[in-house]
Order: sequence, then structure tokens, then C-alpha cells
Amino acid sequence: MPEEQTSAEAAEPRSPASADTARTAVVIPAAGRGVRLGRGAPKALRPLGGIPMLVHAVRAVARARTVALVVVVAPPDGAAAVRTMLDEHPLPDSAGATDVVVVTGGTTRQESVARGLDALTDDIDVVLVHDAARPLVPVETVEAVVAAVRDGAPAVVPALPVTDTVKQVGPPADGAGPGAPEPVVATPERALLRAVQTPQGFDRATLAKAHAQAPTEGEGATDDAGLVEALGVRVVLVPGHEEAFKVTRPLDLVLAEAVLARRRATDGF
Repeated sequence: MPEEQTSAEAAEPRSPASADTARTAVVIPAAGRGVRLGRGAPKALRPLGGIPMLVHAVRAVARARTVALVVVVAPPDGAAAVRTMLDEHPLPDSAGATDVVVVTGGTTRQESVARGLDALTDDIDVVLVHDAARPLVPVETVEAVVAAVRDGAPAVVPALPVTDTVKQVGPPADGAGPGAPEPVVATPERALLRAVQTPQGFDRATLAKAHAQAPTEGEGATDDAGLVEALGVRVVLVPGHEEAFKVTRPLDLVLAEAVLARRRATDGF
């Protein structure tokens, strides 16, 4: 696997890929702490079936035959440890010749994704951004996102219909503490709502422009498709998958263990 890149190396100007050499890359921001899973290691490094979730996420996207490069954006103080971990858990033969590089992340997810974009090689023209906390995304979902971008959509997001009724709430009453009743101000029509997943796919130039023009103050954006929407560029949805859920809370980890055990028993996963 290629050596870790420094920020200076990754910041060199990139020229557009030609039609004959164009390739797809995946950026996986994994610099967050994941406090909702409790104390301990960062969420992406928590074990799932005895293997860190980040390794599962890298393997999941690398199985897609269209993916040539995976850029893992590591915690600022943990890039060397992530590189070692990935070396200890190499990609399976089914991943083909996919390259994996590690770069150092920033203080926000938005900054980390931007650093991942800076690390891309010249021949990349389609970029997917994938949550490290979605370790079980099926390869068919990854391929469907790539195909939609290559068919001409500048931004593509996998999504599922919303099954719960959703309420929009207003600000709590003055002086109300945590857990106080919240006023309902609207009930959106559920048939028009979708729960989005990752990987989100983009034409590289479009995503780079969205990050270049995005505000950098505060907590930053947590949804790259939202940054593209802010440009006035149309975002389209493709069907997501129930097993591409995000492991955020302890109960999600229990479900992920069950899904992984079923795959190993039935598919030789």
C-alpha cells in the first residue's frame, strides 16, 4: 500500500483526468471521536466482528470494481496508527488493485473531506465520500452511485424512504432545560422524505468547487451533498440499502454484529 501522504504533498495542484484514464476514488473521513458510542477508541476504530469498523468500511468500498483509490482521513494524532492498522488488515483479493492512502484530518468533518480531496491523484474524475461508521454498505450500492455519476449526474446520494412520521419542532420555551417538552410546528409529508446514506458520489470538479466555496467557520458541514445543493447544482437519489446503516449508538453495534455474523455464515463474507 502507498505510504502516508503529508498535507504539503497532498496540496499540489491537480490537473483534470482525461477520458481514457479517468478513475473513481473514495474519501473516508475517520477523524471523529464518536462520543455517542461511549468512552474509548474513536468510533471508526471500534471492533466489529473482531476487526475495526474502519477496515470493514475500506473493504466494503474497495470491493467495487470501479473504485481504484481509497483515501482514509485519520485523526490528527492517529495517522500512523491507522496506517499500521490497515497494513495489518490488508484488502482481500476481491478488491483487485485498489490503492489505499492515509492522510491527516482536520478539526471538522468538512475540513477532513477537503484534505481527502487534496490527496487525490490527477486521474480521478469521480469521487465518493463514505462514512467510516457505515461498515456494511453492499458493493451493489457503491456501484449504483458510481454508475449514476458516470451517466451524467453531478451529485448522487443513496437513500431510503422514511418509515416514521417526522415532526418539525420550534425552539423550546424560555428557561426550559434538557428534556423539556418541545412545540411541534409542522408535520412534513412522509412520502416526500428520504433518509440519506453514503457513499455520496460526485463529479470531482463539482465537489471541489462546493468545498472551496463553503463557509469554514463553526462546526462545518456534515453532508457533502448539502454543499453541492448550496451551489444550485441538482442532487439526485438512488435506492439505498438497509444494511448501509450508520453505527452511532451501542444498539447499532449490536445490529451490525448480527448482520456481519449472518454474512459470514451464508456468504463467506
